Amino acid sequence: MTVIKAENVVKDYSLNGIEVHALRGVSLEFQGGEFAAVAGPSGSGKSTFLHLAGCLDTLTGGAMYIGGQDMAALSRKQLALLRRSSIGFIFQAYNLIPVLSVTENISFPLTLLGIDKKEIKERTEKVLLEVGLEGMGNRKPKEMSGGQQQRVAIARALVKRPSIILADEPTANLDSKTGREILEIMLRLNQIEGTTFIFSTHDNMVMDFARRVILIRDGQIEKEQVKS
Repeated sequence: MTVIKAENVVKDYSLNGIEVHALRGVSLEFQGGEFAAVAGPSGSGKSTFLHLAGCLDTLTGGAMYIGGQDMAALSRKQLALLRRSSIGFIFQAYNLIPVLSVTENISFPLTLLGIDKKEIKERTEKVLLEVGLEGMGNRKPKEMSGGQQQRVAIARALVKRPSIILADEPTANLDSKTGREILEIMLRLNQIEGTTFIFSTHDNMVMDFARRVILIRDGQIEKEQVKS
């Protein structure tokens, strides 16, 4: 099943009065259960593509379909609901709420979805175990290492049980050992849960883990590699 489809996607924006052509006619499809990387150097357009796929930004041209739904046909409220229910995000800066505990950070998206407290507790405890953070639910982000904070971010993305997780440079702030551990967690969850993972990255280790690598340069697809 196709979970993301991009047709001739164009994204332009202005930066300090200069017109930037971030994406120049990108067409891509991702199937359910993929573990894929959109790779390229800084400024290539890879993060822009992820933001568009995650309904965080709007297209200049072309079309983007998420789960068969045309993004352009959805209202802002419908896009927000799609993000909340179907898409999980993992960012290099973790984006945790510092005043909340680990448990509260993870359960926050479920609260927004109006899920009852008993199910929130069950889901949160399960995902803490999956990412290896059992017993750490009462800690605050500042009391944790970078790798532990990224595990919290993964748990927060997973707890909604989304069909798609978009990870924007998830290993950028981690040493190689911790980065590998994080990737192993995500690969295991991909294999067990069937969740689609799509990374933007310039990290060779992420590309080694990915089963499909799409290289973007200057806003266009340069080449693609699918591993057996």
